[in-house]
Amino acid sequence: MELSVSSTSPALLKLNHHFLSKNYLPIKIPSLHFANDKKLPSFYRQTKRPSFLRKFASPASSSIAVGPSNDRLPADIKVTETQEPNSRVRLSVEVPPAVCEDCYKRVMSEFTKQAKVPGFRPGKDVPESILLSYVGKQNVQKATVESILKRTLPHAMSSVTGRALRDSVQIATKFTDMEKTYLSLNSLRYDVVVDVAPEVIWIPENGYRDLKIVVEIDSEIDAQRASEQELRQRHKSLGSMRIITDRGLQIGDVAVLDVSATKIDKDESNVQNIPAAESKGFHFDTELCDRVIPGFLDSIIGIQRGETKSFPLVFPESWKQENLRGVHAQFTVECKELFYRDLPELDDSFADKLLPGCTTLQQVKESLLQKFLEVEQTAREQATDNAILDQLCKMVEIDIPQSLFEEQGRQLYGAKLLQIQANMKLNEQQLASLSSPKAVNEFLENQKENITRVIKQNLAVGDIFKRENLQFSTEDLVKEVENSIAEFKRHKQEYNEERVEEQVQEVLEGAKVLEWLREHSEIQYISR
Repeated sequence: MELSVSSTSPALLKLNHHFLSKNYLPIKIPSLHFANDKKLPSFYRQTKRPSFLRKFASPASSSIAVGPSNDRLPADIKVTETQEPNSRVRLSVEVPPAVCEDCYKRVMSEFTKQAKVPGFRPGKDVPESILLSYVGKQNVQKATVESILKRTLPHAMSSVTGRALRDSVQIATKFTDMEKTYLSLNSLRYDVVVDVAPEVIWIPENGYRDLKIVVEIDSEIDAQRASEQELRQRHKSLGSMRIITDRGLQIGDVAVLDVSATKIDKDESNVQNIPAAESKGFHFDTELCDRVIPGFLDSIIGIQRGETKSFPLVFPESWKQENLRGVHAQFTVECKELFYRDLPELDDSFADKLLPGCTTLQQVKESLLQKFLEVEQTAREQATDNAILDQLCKMVEIDIPQSLFEEQGRQLYGAKLLQIQANMKLNEQQLASLSSPKAVNEFLENQKENITRVIKQNLAVGDIFKRENLQFSTEDLVKEVENSIAEFKRHKQEYNEERVEEQVQEVLEGAKVLEWLREHSEIQYISR
């Protein structure tokens, strides 16, 4: 089963474009991961993972709690900051012997308080050599390195305060290598890598303030045309189908067809079946010919029951299935049955059957038109938003952090998984298969372009919200949060109230930005 995401849905604004202000971590509590160390000291293993970690975070990764940054050190540490691709910063940290020695003394003092050394009362001083022998020199060494990290990390990361992204901090140096350095030099060196908030670069600068947007509107959403088609369909439901025995297919008839198609090269040497174009017992309403490949209806007009026709057609470049665009195909159609509709003449007596509650035919027409005017307006607004978002994406350059890409991708995957679960009621085995790291990673790889586009759109929107000092009312926020929580409760789903509020704020920010852009953009609508 393959999952995919739409690249143009305005609902994507519900995802993390606000992270510039909310995904920062206080430097005193980052979540840290060690490279290539699966077995870590107890200090790390016992630390609980923060609640804000991603649902699909690797179970093999380990986190570490970090002490307060106001813990004064006996000497300064040296930190060299290096910019890396994907908005990542590498901090190379050198801890002098004075700091290491102070951490060693603290560790020994703590062991003295807690260790129950035979022959010594709890809490009393124990000679260093005896304490080392009792606790184990290697255990003391590990604990000292842990203490050094705990005390120096907040100071080392002070340069990225306010920029570090949530759950992106990783110690790049192996713990075993740090132990060796400390043992041989009585000092410590380690590297920390962290993703930081990427800069949104507009080309041109502030170009969003003068957008020129061309919005393509599908002819199917024309309210007048759609309401007339709906009335026609309702009229058809009042009639009956009669078998045609004395003539061929005409406009207005319904045919039951067996359809097959083959793909042919221009030299007709390579013939392949087209499964997507095959259908048995296909009920073809000739008044809905816009749902089939252009030229199909013209090619079968006049066909009679039991007759077979074969003809070539070319799939247009606008065909919904991309793999069929421009394909030359040979269609074979066998007519199994032909029907015509015996319809009553419409008058006011059919009003209530056409649309319950209506008493006249005119009232039916007006009600249907009003309904489709609302649909048309909604479709127009959505198409406008999509066009604006696509344009914003083309106007920004962003060096996207890998952690942000993965989190955004996992959120999209999780939302798609929930949708599938709601539609198909997956069993535990299917759900486990789709939730596996392999399935998630395949989704991230296959949807890389779409995920990147979503992130760029969301960051652009968030940047505009800040640049233009846009706001929304507290009342709107409270109301939408209450509505969202009520929905969770109605469906008996678990939720995090803080995260719900963040999601609602994202939606309100996105809506406010799109509203502002529609007002300040030059928008042209064309039909397609």
